[in-house]
Amino acid sequence: MSSRPPTPETAPSERLTRLRDTYQALPPARRELVIYGAALLFGIVLMPFLIWFGGSRVLGPYTHGQNPHAGPASLFADFVLGLVHGSAVFWAVALGPALVLLLIRVFVRIYRSLP
Repeated sequence: MSSRPPTPETAPSERLTRLRDTYQALPPARRELVIYGAALLFGIVLMPFLIWFGGSRVLGPYTHGQNPHAGPASLFADFVLGLVHGSAVFWAVALGPALVLLLIRVFVRIYRSLP
């Protein structure tokens, strides 16, 4: 296993292999933190934009105060403000991907334990 730093000439497959090897070398608890941290980051950063995209296609443009055509940045700012104020609805959206991941893991474990 080489320990040379990645260079621009390094093939993407080599970088992916190195990243996978680094991930697999982590202790199990740290791997779980990485997985659920990524899910939380997805819930906080990407979910508001996915909600804005779907809502603008189905419900129409997002209105923010006097601005009837506010964009995704306005929704994201409102989302972060809701998280800071501790709104349960905003936290449910932020924690949603991690909870879905947890439920999938529970159902797979139950399914595998069936005779």
